Amino acid sequence: MLALFLPLFLVFLLLGMPVFFAMLTAPGIMLYATGMERDVSLLFRNIYNGIDSFPLMAIPFFMLAGELMNRGGITLNLVQFSQSFIGHVRGGLAHVNILSSMLFAGLSGSAVADTSAIGSMMIPAMEKNGYSRKFAAAITAASSVIGPIIPPSGIMIIYAYTMEVSVAALFAAGIVPGILVGVSLMIMVALMAKKYDFPIAGPKSSWSERGKATKSAILPLFAPVIILGGIIGGIFTPTEASAVATFYALIISVWVMKTVKLSDLPDIFIKGAQSSAVVLLLVGSAIAFKTVVSLSHSAEMLADWVLSISENPLILLFLINILLFIVGMFLDAGPAIIILGPILGPIFINLGIDPVHFAIIMSVNLTVGLATPPMGLVLFVASSVSGERIESISKAILPFLAVEVVVIFLITFFPSLSMTVPRMLGLVSG
Repeated sequence: MLALFLPLFLVFLLLGMPVFFAMLTAPGIMLYATGMERDVSLLFRNIYNGIDSFPLMAIPFFMLAGELMNRGGITLNLVQFSQSFIGHVRGGLAHVNILSSMLFAGLSGSAVADTSAIGSMMIPAMEKNGYSRKFAAAITAASSVIGPIIPPSGIMIIYAYTMEVSVAALFAAGIVPGILVGVSLMIMVALMAKKYDFPIAGPKSSWSERGKATKSAILPLFAPVIILGGIIGGIFTPTEASAVATFYALIISVWVMKTVKLSDLPDIFIKGAQSSAVVLLLVGSAIAFKTVVSLSHSAEMLADWVLSISENPLILLFLINILLFIVGMFLDAGPAIIILGPILGPIFINLGIDPVHFAIIMSVNLTVGLATPPMGLVLFVASSVSGERIESISKAILPFLAVEVVVIFLITFFPSLSMTVPRMLGLVSG
Protein backbone atom coordinates (compact mmCIF):
# COMPACT_ATOMS: atom_id res chain seq x y z
CA MET A 1 0.00 0.00 0.00
CA LEU A 2 2.93 2.36 0.66
CA ALA A 3 3.68 2.27 -3.09
CA LEU A 4 0.49 4.27 -3.65
CA PHE A 5 2.51 7.39 -2.81
CA LEU A 6 3.67 7.43 -6.46
CA PRO A 7 0.20 7.88 -8.03
CA LEU A 8 -0.67 10.28 -5.20
CA PHE A 9 2.44 12.28 -6.07
CA LEU A 10 1.30 12.48 -9.71
CA VAL A 11 -2.15 13.65 -8.61
CA PHE A 12 -0.60 16.46 -6.58
CA LEU A 13 1.48 17.52 -9.59
CA LEU A 14 -1.60 17.56 -11.84
CA LEU A 15 -3.37 19.72 -9.26
CA GLY A 16 -0.55 22.24 -9.54
CA MET A 17 1.23 21.63 -6.25
CA PRO A 18 4.91 22.72 -6.40
CA VAL A 19 7.24 19.74 -6.97
CA PHE A 20 9.10 20.26 -3.68
CA PHE A 21 5.93 20.00 -1.59
CA ALA A 22 4.45 17.18 -3.68
CA MET A 23 7.61 15.11 -3.17
CA LEU A 24 7.21 15.40 0.60
CA THR A 25 3.45 15.45 1.04
CA ALA A 26 2.61 12.30 -0.93
CA PRO A 27 5.14 10.04 0.88
CA GLY A 28 4.27 11.65 4.24
CA ILE A 29 0.55 10.91 3.85
CA MET A 30 1.15 7.31 2.86
CA LEU A 31 3.61 6.74 5.72
CA TYR A 32 0.91 7.88 8.17
CA ALA A 33 -1.76 5.82 6.38
CA THR A 34 0.32 2.64 6.61
CA GLY A 35 1.22 3.07 10.29
CA MET A 36 4.84 4.08 9.62
CA GLU A 37 4.67 7.42 11.42
CA ARG A 38 8.15 6.94 12.88
CA ASP A 39 9.63 7.09 9.38
CA VAL A 40 8.17 10.54 8.73
CA SER A 41 10.99 12.07 10.77
CA LEU A 42 13.45 10.16 8.57
CA LEU A 43 11.74 11.66 5.53
CA PHE A 44 12.32 15.24 6.65
CA ARG A 45 15.76 14.57 8.14
CA ASN A 46 16.91 13.34 4.74
CA ILE A 47 16.10 16.71 3.19
CA TYR A 48 19.05 18.18 5.07
CA ASN A 49 21.17 15.07 4.61
CA GLY A 50 20.54 15.26 0.87
CA ILE A 51 21.77 18.84 0.65
CA ASP A 52 24.70 18.42 3.05
CA SER A 53 27.11 17.18 0.39
CA PHE A 54 30.47 18.51 -0.83
CA PRO A 55 29.87 17.47 -4.49
CA LEU A 56 26.60 19.43 -4.59
CA MET A 57 28.48 22.65 -3.81
CA ALA A 58 29.37 22.65 -7.51
CA ILE A 59 25.80 23.63 -8.38
CA PRO A 60 25.69 27.07 -6.68
CA PHE A 61 29.21 27.87 -7.89
CA PHE A 62 28.44 27.03 -11.53
CA MET A 63 25.18 29.00 -11.30
CA LEU A 64 27.03 31.99 -9.88
CA ALA A 65 29.66 31.72 -12.62
CA GLY A 66 26.91 31.70 -15.26
CA GLU A 67 25.23 34.73 -13.67
CA LEU A 68 28.53 36.63 -13.64
CA MET A 69 29.19 35.74 -17.29
CA ASN A 70 25.69 36.77 -18.31
CA ARG A 71 25.65 40.06 -16.43
CA GLY A 72 29.16 40.81 -17.66
CA GLY A 73 27.96 41.06 -21.27
CA ILE A 74 30.04 38.06 -22.25
CA THR A 75 27.07 36.69 -24.20
CA LEU A 76 27.39 39.60 -26.63
CA ASN A 77 31.02 38.70 -27.32
CA LEU A 78 30.04 35.11 -28.10
CA VAL A 79 27.27 36.25 -30.47
CA GLN A 80 29.65 38.62 -32.30
CA PHE A 81 32.24 35.84 -32.55
CA SER A 82 29.64 33.45 -34.04
CA GLN A 83 28.32 36.05 -36.46
CA SER A 84 31.78 36.88 -37.79
CA PHE A 85 32.19 33.29 -38.97
CA ILE A 86 28.72 32.19 -40.12
CA GLY A 87 26.55 35.31 -40.24
CA HIS A 88 27.01 35.67 -44.02
CA VAL A 89 25.25 32.41 -45.02
CA ARG A 90 21.52 32.22 -45.77
CA GLY A 91 19.70 31.90 -42.47
CA GLY A 92 22.86 33.25 -40.85
CA LEU A 93 21.29 34.69 -37.71
CA ALA A 94 19.53 31.39 -36.98
CA HIS A 95 22.90 29.63 -37.28
CA VAL A 96 24.48 32.30 -35.08
CA ASN A 97 21.75 31.67 -32.49
CA ILE A 98 22.57 27.95 -32.40
CA LEU A 99 26.36 28.37 -32.35
CA SER A 100 26.09 31.00 -29.61
CA SER A 101 24.06 28.53 -27.54
CA MET A 102 26.73 25.87 -28.03
CA LEU A 103 29.45 28.27 -26.86
CA PHE A 104 27.37 29.64 -23.98
CA ALA A 105 26.69 26.05 -22.86
CA GLY A 106 30.33 25.71 -21.90
CA LEU A 107 29.91 28.63 -19.50
CA SER A 108 26.50 28.32 -17.85
CA GLY A 109 25.26 24.73 -18.16
CA SER A 110 21.71 26.07 -17.91
CA ALA A 111 19.00 26.04 -20.59
CA VAL A 112 17.04 28.78 -18.84
CA ALA A 113 20.08 31.08 -18.64
CA ASP A 114 20.82 30.36 -22.30
CA THR A 115 17.26 31.21 -23.40
CA SER A 116 17.23 34.42 -21.39
CA ALA A 117 20.72 35.63 -22.33
CA ILE A 118 20.80 34.62 -26.01
CA GLY A 119 17.10 35.27 -26.59
CA SER A 120 17.14 38.84 -25.27
CA MET A 121 19.68 39.73 -27.98
CA MET A 122 18.97 37.34 -30.84
CA ILE A 123 15.16 37.38 -30.98
CA PRO A 124 14.89 41.17 -31.59
CA ALA A 125 17.84 41.02 -34.02
CA MET A 126 16.32 38.14 -35.98
CA GLU A 127 12.92 39.83 -36.13
CA LYS A 128 14.55 43.03 -37.42
CA ASN A 129 16.40 40.95 -40.04
CA GLY A 130 13.14 39.53 -41.44
CA TYR A 131 12.44 36.40 -39.39
CA SER A 132 9.07 35.92 -37.73
CA ARG A 133 9.13 36.42 -33.98
CA LYS A 134 7.71 32.94 -33.33
CA PHE A 135 10.49 31.32 -35.41
CA ALA A 136 13.18 33.33 -33.61
CA ALA A 137 11.74 32.32 -30.23
CA ALA A 138 11.44 28.67 -31.35
CA ILE A 139 15.05 28.32 -32.53
CA THR A 140 16.23 30.04 -29.33
CA ALA A 141 14.28 27.59 -27.16
CA ALA A 142 15.35 24.57 -29.23
CA SER A 143 19.05 25.45 -29.15
CA SER A 144 19.05 26.39 -25.47
CA VAL A 145 18.67 22.73 -24.46
CA ILE A 146 22.30 22.29 -25.52
CA GLY A 147 23.20 24.17 -22.32
CA PRO A 148 22.82 21.24 -19.90
CA ILE A 149 24.25 18.72 -22.40
CA ILE A 150 27.63 20.27 -23.21
CA PRO A 151 29.53 20.45 -19.89
CA PRO A 152 29.48 21.88 -17.33
CA SER A 153 25.97 20.68 -16.58
CA GLY A 154 23.97 21.09 -13.39
CA ILE A 155 21.67 18.26 -14.42
CA MET A 156 24.60 15.87 -14.82
CA ILE A 157 25.96 16.86 -11.42
CA ILE A 158 22.57 16.05 -9.88
CA TYR A 159 22.42 12.68 -11.65
CA ALA A 160 26.00 11.83 -10.68
CA TYR A 161 25.30 12.62 -7.04
CA THR A 162 21.99 10.76 -6.97
CA MET A 163 23.26 7.65 -8.78
CA GLU A 164 26.93 7.69 -7.69
CA VAL A 165 28.30 8.06 -11.22
CA SER A 166 31.53 9.89 -12.09
CA VAL A 167 30.89 13.57 -12.86
CA ALA A 168 34.02 13.71 -15.03
CA ALA A 169 32.82 10.72 -17.08
CA LEU A 170 29.37 12.29 -17.54
CA PHE A 171 30.87 15.62 -18.59
CA ALA A 172 33.11 13.90 -21.13
CA ALA A 173 30.20 11.81 -22.42
CA GLY A 174 28.07 14.92 -22.99
CA ILE A 175 30.46 16.63 -25.42
CA VAL A 176 29.60 14.69 -28.60
CA PRO A 177 25.81 14.53 -28.00
CA GLY A 178 25.77 18.30 -27.37
CA ILE A 179 27.65 18.98 -30.60
CA LEU A 180 25.34 16.55 -32.43
CA VAL A 181 22.27 18.44 -31.27
CA GLY A 182 23.79 21.74 -32.43
CA VAL A 183 24.88 20.42 -35.83
CA SER A 184 21.48 18.72 -36.37
CA LEU A 185 19.67 22.00 -35.66
CA MET A 186 21.97 23.79 -38.12
CA ILE A 187 21.20 21.20 -40.80
CA MET A 188 17.48 21.74 -40.25
CA VAL A 189 17.94 25.51 -40.47
CA ALA A 190 19.94 25.11 -43.69
CA LEU A 191 17.13 23.03 -45.24
CA MET A 192 14.48 25.51 -44.12
CA ALA A 193 16.60 28.45 -45.33
CA LYS A 194 16.46 27.15 -48.90
CA LYS A 195 12.74 26.41 -48.76
CA TYR A 196 11.64 29.65 -47.10
CA ASP A 197 14.40 31.92 -48.47
CA PHE A 198 15.71 33.05 -45.09
CA PRO A 199 17.61 36.37 -45.10
CA ILE A 200 21.38 36.79 -45.05
CA ALA A 201 22.50 38.71 -41.97
CA GLY A 202 25.28 40.66 -43.64
CA PRO A 203 28.40 40.50 -45.81
CA LYS A 204 31.15 38.01 -45.14
CA SER A 205 33.50 39.22 -42.41
CA SER A 206 37.16 39.76 -43.23
CA TRP A 207 39.79 37.76 -41.39
CA SER A 208 40.83 40.88 -39.50
CA GLU A 209 37.22 41.32 -38.30
CA ARG A 210 37.11 37.67 -37.32
CA GLY A 211 40.37 38.07 -35.47
CA LYS A 212 38.98 41.02 -33.55
CA ALA A 213 35.84 39.07 -32.63
CA THR A 214 37.95 36.10 -31.58
CA LYS A 215 40.12 38.33 -29.39
CA SER A 216 37.00 39.63 -27.60
CA ALA A 217 35.66 36.10 -27.07
CA ILE A 218 38.87 34.26 -26.23
CA LEU A 219 38.73 34.84 -22.48
CA PRO A 220 35.13 33.57 -22.08
CA LEU A 221 35.88 30.63 -24.39
CA PHE A 222 38.85 29.70 -22.21
CA ALA A 223 36.56 29.04 -19.22
CA PRO A 224 35.30 25.62 -20.45
CA VAL A 225 38.89 24.62 -21.18
CA ILE A 226 39.86 25.36 -17.58
CA ILE A 227 36.81 23.54 -16.19
CA LEU A 228 36.97 20.41 -18.34
CA GLY A 229 40.75 20.27 -18.52
CA GLY A 230 41.03 20.52 -14.76
CA ILE A 231 38.38 17.89 -14.03
CA ILE A 232 39.39 15.38 -16.69
CA GLY A 233 43.08 15.94 -16.01
CA GLY A 234 42.56 15.23 -12.32
CA ILE A 235 43.85 18.65 -11.28
CA PHE A 236 40.73 19.40 -9.26
CA THR A 237 37.34 17.90 -8.43
CA PRO A 238 34.11 19.14 -10.08
CA THR A 239 33.35 21.15 -6.94
CA GLU A 240 36.79 22.76 -6.99
CA ALA A 241 36.37 23.36 -10.74
CA SER A 242 33.12 25.20 -10.11
CA ALA A 243 34.84 27.48 -7.58
CA VAL A 244 37.68 28.12 -10.05
CA ALA A 245 35.11 28.91 -12.78
CA THR A 246 33.39 31.41 -10.48
CA PHE A 247 36.68 33.09 -9.58
CA TYR A 248 37.66 33.22 -13.27
CA ALA A 249 34.28 34.73 -14.23
CA LEU A 250 34.66 37.30 -11.45
CA ILE A 251 38.15 38.32 -12.56
CA ILE A 252 37.36 38.77 -16.26
CA SER A 253 33.97 40.44 -15.66
CA VAL A 254 35.06 42.93 -12.99
CA TRP A 255 38.75 43.61 -13.57
CA VAL A 256 39.64 42.52 -17.13
CA MET A 257 36.60 43.37 -19.27
CA LYS A 258 35.24 45.76 -16.61
CA THR A 259 31.64 45.05 -17.59
CA VAL A 260 30.52 44.37 -14.01
CA LYS A 261 30.89 46.92 -11.22
CA LEU A 262 31.61 45.97 -7.64
CA SER A 263 28.26 47.52 -6.74
CA ASP A 264 26.57 44.97 -9.03
CA LEU A 265 27.95 41.99 -7.12
CA PRO A 266 25.41 41.87 -4.25
CA ASP A 267 22.52 41.59 -6.72
CA ILE A 268 24.39 38.93 -8.73
CA PHE A 269 25.12 36.94 -5.57
CA ILE A 270 21.48 37.15 -4.47
CA LYS A 271 20.20 35.89 -7.84
CA GLY A 272 22.75 33.08 -7.83
CA ALA A 273 21.72 32.11 -4.30
CA GLN A 274 18.03 32.12 -5.21
CA SER A 275 18.58 29.87 -8.23
CA SER A 276 20.79 27.53 -6.21
CA ALA A 277 18.27 27.35 -3.36
CA VAL A 278 15.55 26.11 -5.70
CA VAL A 279 17.75 23.35 -7.09
CA LEU A 280 19.19 22.26 -3.74
CA LEU A 281 15.76 22.09 -2.09
CA LEU A 282 14.62 19.83 -4.92
CA VAL A 283 17.69 17.65 -4.48
CA GLY A 284 17.09 17.38 -0.72
CA SER A 285 13.42 16.51 -1.16
CA ALA A 286 14.34 13.98 -3.85
CA ILE A 287 16.75 12.19 -1.51
CA ALA A 288 13.91 11.97 1.02
CA PHE A 289 11.60 10.78 -1.76
CA LYS A 290 14.19 8.17 -2.74
CA THR A 291 14.12 6.84 0.86
CA VAL A 292 10.40 6.10 0.61
CA VAL A 293 10.92 4.53 -2.83
CA SER A 294 13.29 2.11 -1.12
CA LEU A 295 10.94 1.43 1.81
CA SER A 296 7.99 0.75 -0.51
CA HIS A 297 9.98 -1.53 -2.87
CA SER A 298 8.49 0.46 -5.76
CA ALA A 299 11.68 0.14 -7.80
CA GLU A 300 11.62 -3.64 -7.56
CA MET A 301 7.95 -3.78 -8.55
CA LEU A 302 8.54 -1.47 -11.50
CA ALA A 303 11.56 -3.53 -12.56
CA ASP A 304 9.48 -6.71 -12.55
CA TRP A 305 6.80 -4.99 -14.63
CA VAL A 306 9.32 -3.59 -17.14
CA LEU A 307 11.03 -6.95 -17.54
CA SER A 308 7.65 -8.62 -18.08
CA ILE A 309 7.30 -6.54 -21.25
CA SER A 310 10.64 -7.67 -22.67
CA GLU A 311 14.14 -8.56 -21.57
CA ASN A 312 15.67 -7.14 -24.75
CA PRO A 313 17.62 -4.00 -23.69
CA LEU A 314 17.13 -2.34 -27.09
CA ILE A 315 13.34 -2.67 -26.99
CA LEU A 316 13.25 -1.45 -23.39
CA LEU A 317 15.50 1.52 -24.21
CA PHE A 318 13.13 2.47 -27.03
CA LEU A 319 10.13 2.33 -24.69
CA ILE A 320 11.91 4.18 -21.88
CA ASN A 321 12.90 6.96 -24.28
CA ILE A 322 9.24 7.44 -25.15
CA LEU A 323 8.36 7.45 -21.44
CA LEU A 324 11.09 9.99 -20.64
CA PHE A 325 10.02 12.22 -23.52
CA ILE A 326 6.44 12.26 -22.21
CA VAL A 327 7.65 12.91 -18.65
CA GLY A 328 9.78 15.79 -19.96
CA MET A 329 6.65 17.45 -21.34
CA PHE A 330 5.29 17.93 -17.84
CA LEU A 331 8.19 17.78 -15.37
CA ASP A 332 11.39 19.80 -15.17
CA ALA A 333 14.59 17.88 -16.00
CA GLY A 334 16.16 18.12 -12.53
CA PRO A 335 13.25 16.70 -10.53
CA ALA A 336 12.58 14.08 -13.23
CA ILE A 337 16.16 12.83 -13.06
CA ILE A 338 16.12 12.76 -9.28
CA ILE A 339 12.82 10.87 -9.15
CA LEU A 340 13.28 8.43 -12.04
CA GLY A 341 17.05 7.88 -11.91
CA PRO A 342 17.05 5.65 -8.81
CA ILE A 343 14.06 3.72 -10.22
CA LEU A 344 15.10 3.20 -13.85
CA GLY A 345 18.90 3.25 -13.55
CA PRO A 346 19.33 -0.07 -11.71
CA ILE A 347 16.99 -1.83 -14.16
CA PHE A 348 19.11 -1.02 -17.19
CA ILE A 349 22.44 -1.39 -15.42
CA ASN A 350 21.38 -4.95 -14.53
CA LEU A 351 20.58 -5.49 -18.22
CA GLY A 352 24.18 -4.64 -19.11
CA ILE A 353 23.80 -0.97 -20.08
CA ASP A 354 26.79 1.12 -19.00
CA PRO A 355 25.78 3.47 -16.13
CA VAL A 356 27.33 6.48 -17.90
CA HIS A 357 25.58 5.62 -21.18
CA PHE A 358 22.19 5.38 -19.49
CA ALA A 359 22.89 8.62 -17.61
CA ILE A 360 23.51 10.44 -20.90
CA ILE A 361 20.37 8.96 -22.48
CA MET A 362 18.30 10.14 -19.55
CA SER A 363 19.97 13.54 -19.27
CA VAL A 364 19.68 14.40 -22.97
CA ASN A 365 16.09 13.13 -23.24
CA LEU A 366 14.83 15.06 -20.23
CA THR A 367 16.82 18.14 -21.24
CA VAL A 368 15.07 18.16 -24.62
CA GLY A 369 11.87 17.95 -22.58
CA LEU A 370 12.61 21.48 -21.36
CA ALA A 371 11.58 22.69 -24.83
CA THR A 372 8.57 20.42 -25.37
CA PRO A 373 5.00 21.68 -24.99
CA PRO A 374 2.86 22.00 -22.99
CA MET A 375 5.01 22.57 -19.87
CA GLY A 376 8.56 23.00 -21.22
CA LEU A 377 10.25 25.55 -18.99
CA VAL A 378 12.31 27.22 -21.72
CA LEU A 379 9.14 27.70 -23.79
CA PHE A 380 7.80 29.93 -21.03
CA VAL A 381 11.12 31.81 -20.83
CA ALA A 382 11.21 32.24 -24.63
CA SER A 383 7.62 33.47 -24.54
CA SER A 384 8.48 35.96 -21.81
CA VAL A 385 11.57 37.25 -23.66
CA SER A 386 9.89 37.46 -27.08
CA GLY A 387 6.34 38.43 -26.12
CA GLU A 388 5.07 35.64 -28.39
CA ARG A 389 2.35 33.24 -27.29
CA ILE A 390 3.50 29.80 -26.16
CA GLU A 391 1.07 28.13 -28.58
CA SER A 392 2.76 29.85 -31.54
CA ILE A 393 6.26 28.97 -30.35
CA SER A 394 5.20 25.35 -29.71
CA LYS A 395 4.06 24.97 -33.31
CA ALA A 396 7.18 26.59 -34.76
CA ILE A 397 9.53 24.46 -32.65
CA LEU A 398 8.22 21.07 -33.87
CA PRO A 399 10.77 20.59 -36.74
CA PHE A 400 13.63 21.27 -34.32
CA LEU A 401 12.23 18.90 -31.70
CA ALA A 402 12.02 16.23 -34.40
CA VAL A 403 15.77 16.40 -35.13
CA GLU A 404 16.55 16.42 -31.40
CA VAL A 405 14.51 13.24 -30.98
CA VAL A 406 16.55 11.67 -33.80
CA VAL A 407 19.74 12.57 -31.89
CA ILE A 408 18.32 10.98 -28.73
CA PHE A 409 17.78 7.68 -30.53
CA LEU A 410 21.20 7.89 -32.19
CA ILE A 411 23.01 8.18 -28.86
CA THR A 412 20.73 5.48 -27.44
CA PHE A 413 21.43 2.82 -30.05
CA PHE A 414 24.98 3.86 -30.94
CA PRO A 415 26.71 4.06 -27.52
CA SER A 416 30.08 4.94 -29.06
CA LEU A 417 28.75 8.44 -29.86
CA SER A 418 28.73 9.33 -26.19
CA MET A 419 31.13 6.75 -24.73
CA THR A 420 34.17 7.16 -27.00
CA VAL A 421 35.47 10.36 -25.35
CA PRO A 422 35.26 9.11 -21.73
CA ARG A 423 36.84 5.79 -22.82
CA MET A 424 39.70 7.58 -24.57
CA LEU A 425 40.28 9.60 -21.42
CA GLY A 426 40.21 6.46 -19.26
CA LEU A 427 37.17 7.62 -17.30
CA VAL A 428 35.18 4.45 -18.04
CA SER A 429 36.29 0.93 -18.81
CA GLY A 430 35.69 -0.95 -22.04
